[in-house]
Amino acid sequence: MPLKAKILDPRLASRAQMSTKTEVIKELPGDEPEDVLFNNLYGLRTVELNRPAKYNALNGSMIRKIIPRLVEWERSDMANVVVMKGAGKAFCAGGDVAALAELNKQGAEGQQKSTDYFALEYKLDHYIATYKKPYISFMDGFTMGGGVGLSIHAPFRVATENTVFAMPETTIGFFPDVGASFFLPRMPGSVGTYLALTSEKLTGANVFYSGVATHYLHSTSLPILESRLAELRFRDYDSMEMRLKIIEMTIEEYATGLPPLDREPIMLGGEIRKAIDRCFSQRTVPNIMTALQQEQGVTKQWAEKTLETLHQRSPTAVHVALRQMQVGRDWSIAETFAREHQIAARFMQHPDFVEGVTAQLGKPRRTPAWQPASLEEVPEGGAISEPFFLTSGPGSPKKLQLMVERDSYYEYPHAYVGSPSETEIELFVKNSTANRKQIVDEFVQRKRGRQGIKAIVEEVLDRKTTRDEDGVVSWVASRE
Repeated sequence: MPLKAKILDPRLASRAQMSTKTEVIKELPGDEPEDVLFNNLYGLRTVELNRPAKYNALNGSMIRKIIPRLVEWERSDMANVVVMKGAGKAFCAGGDVAALAELNKQGAEGQQKSTDYFALEYKLDHYIATYKKPYISFMDGFTMGGGVGLSIHAPFRVATENTVFAMPETTIGFFPDVGASFFLPRMPGSVGTYLALTSEKLTGANVFYSGVATHYLHSTSLPILESRLAELRFRDYDSMEMRLKIIEMTIEEYATGLPPLDREPIMLGGEIRKAIDRCFSQRTVPNIMTALQQEQGVTKQWAEKTLETLHQRSPTAVHVALRQMQVGRDWSIAETFAREHQIAARFMQHPDFVEGVTAQLGKPRRTPAWQPASLEEVPEGGAISEPFFLTSGPGSPKKLQLMVERDSYYEYPHAYVGSPSETEIELFVKNSTANRKQIVDEFVQRKRGRQGIKAIVEEVLDRKTTRDEDGVVSWVASRE
């Protein structure tokens, strides 16, 4: 049976307090009793988000339960693997923004409470991003906003046929947070910028093809996988890399195949992907819009739809998100959450957040009245985004103190367990005289035959390479 969320053994609490480098997070009297469930099975520890009626929307009550358990398990020699999952039809559809909007309506005091919530959430996300035990997220169902923060920084991210991924913040007058400043700019080409500004959704196998997920399984395989993970045993001297490799092979035992490409094609590939890189590599929002207007041929319809989408988003949020994608690539994982906390504080003081949440989630749903009202009304030069990135001055909170003091990083240390990146493929092509089949075989072999790798490599080769008369593949910047 799932365990109660509250830690009942006082010895565990005292053990947490003994650490001088880990902040102690405690539950509050008004927290819901069973909004998170915990379970132990041999070496497996599971966290189950348990607000299915609200699509497991993340709130402070849930975070205050999750953090102490993760701390306890990280220190336990008995805990081998941690799985994060959700009850019902969602993994986690985001933070409880409706509650935050209500707080903001109370003025400065309520806005401060909302800012404090983000501080707590980002501390959890950073803890997950630097966790010292193997951590797996089951992205089964809606995985958006705050749910992305609980999953994207994990070494293993398992998508299913039910997965719907998005960073929908620009639709509610906010910015892509929960570490999006780190993971989106590090996606290939301009894909991360495209997802950040448009709030576009990825579903099913495309969550895997995009690199957001490391694996794709059918949802019916997840309970069996959990049981298998519980049986894993590691030697005391096994490195984290070795443990992750064992888990990687274990997950693949339950792969049942990806949907055929003719039924579920790669969404961010081919000509659309080329257009994304052309348009969303522009340095300003007006230039992005101009580039979209200039698209012709097979990408014209996509570009028109994308333009329409951008005009529905908060103009302020779109400008802030673009700046965020441009500067976040240089932030460490620790700096990411500290800077995002400062940006979030300023959005709590901006009218677009309350307006966006109220318009999108209220009944009846209506079109938000943004301030400024449209992208065309934003002053030239991008100055509208500058106040959000100030680290001092009026409206700026104190620098976020993270829960743990750990060495930071600028690239995910566990990236090797995911699919091959375009950079890896490019380096291999440029340093070899291999033909197409040899290149594909090389990467499939590197990933020990993992499903989907062949399709990912072939898509990159189709888009980024040419072949001479002998079949030798050459990398080219563009095939326009």
